[in-house]
Amino acid sequence: MSRTGRLCCVLLLMLCGGAAQGHRPSDAYLTLTVEQAQLHGQWEIALRDLEAAVGVDANGDGAITWAELRDAQPALEQLLKSSLQVSTDRGACPLRIEDLLVNDRLDGRYAWFTLAGHCAQPPGTLALDYRLLFDIDPTHRGILVLHAGALTQTAVFSPAQAQRSLSLRSASRWTQFADYLREGMHHIWIGTDHILFLVTLLLPCVLVRVGTQWVGVPRLRTALLDVVGVVTAFTVAHSITLSLAALDILRLSIAPVEAVIAASVLLAALNNLWPVVIGRRWLLAFGFGLIHGFGFASALSELGLPDEARLLSLLAFNAGVELGQLAIVAILLPVIFLLRQRRLYRLLVLQAGSVLVGAAAAWWMIERLTSL
Repeated sequence: MSRTGRLCCVLLLMLCGGAAQGHRPSDAYLTLTVEQAQLHGQWEIALRDLEAAVGVDANGDGAITWAELRDAQPALEQLLKSSLQVSTDRGACPLRIEDLLVNDRLDGRYAWFTLAGHCAQPPGTLALDYRLLFDIDPTHRGILVLHAGALTQTAVFSPAQAQRSLSLRSASRWTQFADYLREGMHHIWIGTDHILFLVTLLLPCVLVRVGTQWVGVPRLRTALLDVVGVVTAFTVAHSITLSLAALDILRLSIAPVEAVIAASVLLAALNNLWPVVIGRRWLLAFGFGLIHGFGFASALSELGLPDEARLLSLLAFNAGVELGQLAIVAILLPVIFLLRQRRLYRLLVLQAGSVLVGAAAAWWMIERLTSL
């Protein structure tokens, strides 16, 4: 196979791989409150993640029942105890599991473990070592919200940052900025629907429509202007609604938002196959970017915005989304510009890729609409 053919196949496989995935990040939500020397809180973990870790579905029928969850509770408690250690400079603060409940979220059912524990004395700094699921899923994130009196702070645990030390007297704003910046980048990179919407709009940017045919643009400048228009419109739009939602000025229910996001991917794919919006794809990017912003806001709401650094954290998360987005564009644009004159690019990447993306987006939309 020629070099051009290999590159086209790589691009198609990337689109297929993205289309095969839903937007189901592996996140667990840990909330701890410190009152004097006492700790209490809860830990929410997706049932699908617990199944991957310890095999909760005893009969293998794909449906985890309450009885199966209860039967697996000893193994689950052992998993949690080995996955989280909390300590101070005076020693460990052992946690125990007091109850097990089930909570429904948009992306599935979660086990809700209520926690309690104590330290030898009221801590000034709390050290946490979080290891849940890192050995089987490197994309997993543990999202912590820590309350200590009037102070609320957040932290995100990942395989690269499994240990954190948090002062209960003050929070480093720049540490929080770095956390939110990383999570903004992480969210766009795992947000398959966001990425496919943007990429599907970018694929025709290196082409022009002549009659009923796509042909390659003659100069890079032409493609760059189109790319800048699409990316800028998408950025401005989702930044507006992300900010409005994060600051509680305007909120939408996340379930219909996720369905509309899937519809936006479908329409972008269909527009590549039967072009209606050709010279002004930035209008599609802006219009649907407003809805994608509410999707980003949903992810940010899981992190929370610390009261003492709300604007800084919002800015950092949004900047992270933009950096992640620009990284995708920087990788994609040189490749598609190089391939723009090739018939394989138009047939295999643009058309066949758009068919696969559109089919996946239609499935996501139906799945999300039925869950409303």
